[in-house]
Amino acid sequence: MNFDDSNKAIYLQIADRLSDEILAGKYPDDARLPSVREFAADIQVNANTVMRSYDRLQQDGVIYNRRGIGFFVSPGAREKIMAEKTDTLMRSKILTFFEELRLLGISPDQLKDQYLKFLNDKNKS
Repeated sequence: MNFDDSNKAIYLQIADRLSDEILAGKYPDDARLPSVREFAADIQVNANTVMRSYDRLQQDGVIYNRRGIGFFVSPGAREKIMAEKTDTLMRSKILTFFEELRLLGISPDQLKDQYLKFLNDKNKS
């Protein structure tokens, strides 16, 4: 896994990756996640770091632990993640993006055209 150079802790970046994988449908409701050790080996980090990520997701209600069996995706996790990410996007990131559009003089029609092109390209791949 490639970690970004932001000030965001690695365990939070791992939690974000798992959340994105849940959103993408890789792990549906009640699906078992890789074991802490297995996932740590796959992404080449310490198992304690992965455990912190799993703990965070468990606190957020995104996953749950079945003692002795492993971690599983909570029912409704996808919707919960989507709502949280949408809220974050709408409260902060989009305002910065809109300000940049305004400063560059990009019109809503130009933005719409580019977004439709993006969606069309994604549907082809």
